[in-house]
Amino acid sequence: MSVLLPVRDAADHLEACLASLAAQSFEDFEIVAIDDGSTDMTAEILEAWSRRDTRLRVQRTPPVGLVGALNLGLANCHAELVARMDADDRAHPERLHRQVELLRSDPSLSVVACRVEHFSGEGVQLGLRIYEAWLNSLVSHEEISRDRFVESPIPHPAAMYRRKAIVASGGYRDRGWPEDYDLWLRLAADGHRFGKVPRVLHYWRDRADRLTRTDPRYAVERFLECKAEHLALGPVGACRELIIWGSGPTGRRLSKHLLRRGAPLTAFVDIDPAKWGRTVRGVEVIPPSGLEPFAVRRGEGLLLLAAVSSRGARAKIRAALDSNGWRETVDYWCAA
Repeated sequence: MSVLLPVRDAADHLEACLASLAAQSFEDFEIVAIDDGSTDMTAEILEAWSRRDTRLRVQRTPPVGLVGALNLGLANCHAELVARMDADDRAHPERLHRQVELLRSDPSLSVVACRVEHFSGEGVQLGLRIYEAWLNSLVSHEEISRDRFVESPIPHPAAMYRRKAIVASGGYRDRGWPEDYDLWLRLAADGHRFGKVPRVLHYWRDRADRLTRTDPRYAVERFLECKAEHLALGPVGACRELIIWGSGPTGRRLSKHLLRRGAPLTAFVDIDPAKWGRTVRGVEVIPPSGLEPFAVRRGEGLLLLAAVSSRGARAKIRAALDSNGWRETVDYWCAA
């Protein structure tokens, strides 16, 4: 098994990361560390560790960026199973063992992860804890696949996958949006299956300068572009009528990107009576009861996207649609 570890200027936390890998109960693995143009003490730390532990192989490169480092590392991984790891995170001693066990026990799975726990020297904010709870609630393939247009359902630094599946998909791409989310959506569209070990086995560091907070590729608008691209290539591209439940900020922003890709937007649904009868993006906003005339066209090219981000709203929309015979991932999808 290979551990793929891209590194840039990670000297402050790299020792703890490598120590957590050295403490793994599963011992038959290599660490492929790609030093992506570090200018701090990263190179010296990696060199010292490689002398103590021959499982660590280091390749230095001028700065090529995360996507370039990931693809370079993937090309240098010798094993069929590859685990991702970030240089500022820590792995539970059982992480590799449990993930290898899951992949070996179920050949249908291409990607597995585990539950995660965020930590930070400054404290973890409530919003991140809410995201963590949602992420950890998705364990089975069906749950992960169902929610894949809500947010990225697989925590990239906690993932382990079959190398051949990633290579066959084209590896990591730089499209100006999150490279991991793009990869999971491509794999899902190609029919690959996902799973998670239902235990916290990865400790995910949050800090103010992490890429997901500072790199424009991980901004909300870039996530929406990525979702819209894959929705348009998937369920939205196959429909003749599209209804979006939610005429608030999330629904409007997502609809903008979908319309640019030719989505057949027909109506918005909203629970706010003040919005009923108004026009957004050139179509009418209707109440939930207004869905009744559309229901007869379910299964005939009609699709609904529930695009509401307010806490608790998604569960209420699901309950309302399910109770009226709408089938999730067939008649409707949730997005955010």
